[in-house]
Amino acid sequence: MPEKKTRQAAAKAKRQGKSPSTQAGEYVHEEIEHVREGKHGARSPQQAIAIGLSKARRAGVKVPRKKSSSSKKSSTRKRASTGKSTSSRKRATTKRSSAKRARASSRALKREGKSATSKRSLSAHAKRAASKRSSSSRSAAAKKAARTKGARGRSAAAKKAARTRKKAA
Repeated sequence: MPEKKTRQAAAKAKRQGKSPSTQAGEYVHEEIEHVREGKHGARSPQQAIAIGLSKARRAGVKVPRKKSSSSKKSSTRKRASTGKSTSSRKRATTKRSSAKRARASSRALKREGKSATSKRSLSAHAKRAASKRSSSSRSAAAKKAARTKGARGRSAAAKKAARTRKKAA
C-alpha cells in the first residue's frame, strides 16, 4: 500500500496536468526509498522501478505498458498491450493472489540486496536508458525541461552549472 504522502504527491502532479510517467515517478521514488531503508531488496534498479510502476498502475495512474515487450509469446504481448490496469477493472471480478504466493514474493524480495538503488547503480541505469534514445530525443527533452523550469529555475540552474565548471577547472 503506497504511503499517504506518495498518493498526495501523485494527485498534485495530476492536478498540475503533468504526464502519467511524472505521476508514477512518485511511486517509483517511494519504492527506491523502501529498498534503501531495508524494507526489502531488489536485484536491479529495473526491478525497483517496475515495482513502483506496478503500484502506480494499481493506484489508478494511467501509465502505458512497455511498447515492445520482451516476451516471446504473442498472446502474452497482446495481453500486456491491451490489458487494463487493476484499478480500472471491476473490483468484484479481480482475483486476489493467494496469501502463500504473496508471502513467497515478499520473502524473495527480502533476500535481495540494497545496492540496486545506490546512487551509482541508479546513475548507471539512467545513462544506459539515455544512451538508447536518439540525440534529437534527448535534446528535445532538455529543451522542454528548460521551457517548463521558469525564469527563477533557469537562473538557479545556470548558477549551479557555473559553480560545477569552476570546480572542475
